[in-house]
Amino acid sequence: MPTLATAVLRYLHEVLGIEAPAVKPWARANELPYFLRDAFQFSELELLGQPIVLAIGRAEAKQSLSEVRTWLDKVQALAGQPAVYVTDALASYERRRLIEQKVSFIVPGNQLYLPDLGLDLREYFRQRAPATEALSPSAQAMLITALLRQPWQSDWQPSKVAVALGYTPMTLSRAVKELTAAGLATAYTIGRSRWLRMELPPEQVWERAKPALRTPVRRTVWVAARGIVAHRPGRLAGLSALARYSMLTEPKWPVYALTAADWKAATDAGVRELPEPEASAQEWQLWSYSPALVPDANTVDPLSLTLSLQENADDRIQLALDELKGQLPW
Repeated sequence: MPTLATAVLRYLHEVLGIEAPAVKPWARANELPYFLRDAFQFSELELLGQPIVLAIGRAEAKQSLSEVRTWLDKVQALAGQPAVYVTDALASYERRRLIEQKVSFIVPGNQLYLPDLGLDLREYFRQRAPATEALSPSAQAMLITALLRQPWQSDWQPSKVAVALGYTPMTLSRAVKELTAAGLATAYTIGRSRWLRMELPPEQVWERAKPALRTPVRRTVWVAARGIVAHRPGRLAGLSALARYSMLTEPKWPVYALTAADWKAATDAGVRELPEPEASAQEWQLWSYSPALVPDANTVDPLSLTLSLQENADDRIQLALDELKGQLPW
């Protein structure tokens, strides 16, 4: 069973409180045109007494939202029952567009929209208080910078890291309080200088910190590659960066990371967001902190990259992340 199908079952059980329904391959999939079979893996299940067809988007064949509705209509006409688009991620504007078009979809762990069954469960219905309070983006960036510094030093001056990242004294003070409160470092002073000490080796600090760390990606936008050379971000991110660290194939659309301030500068200079990807498009991730924590690199740092992809259910990506873990500098 595909990984996404497994994630769907887990998600349905979690949000609806029902026993995981049995999923089986859809028997009539071979009657569909080849291009649809190339774009989707088709499965069938019964949900709340209604049989439905799951059109599970293949990771290697990015589906255009402008065509998903037409494609699902073809599937639904053949099946005589609701067809549901399943994908591992959708941008907020993509979800709005699908809802406006009354297209049924499931993003496991994020949102379920099945108008034929009268269901619309969004992520805010699922929010729970995290077991560990998340670090702020600034504290996370400072911690990652310290963990990746070579040669490794257990004692470091947070003020120097804060200056390099452009943080104010107030932000610095708050970040230090967060790191010490989380048990990731202890603070002490030498003269007028404040220092932090990590009592554990870097790999153990990283493992202890991970429950309090979050993806740096705030949102993703698509832009046209032509005419933006002067404004293109300098750091590869996402699957483009992971491909540099592993045997993973380069994605169809290059992925870059930038800050919200960089995005504003780019849009002020004329760069425009596309409603969906097109030929020669690029995917830009807007980060909550600087993508350039490690100097003189073409990609984002490996720890932030791991955080940005750790929830991806694709087995190939998880294997590539394991490769990346083996290349960390400790």
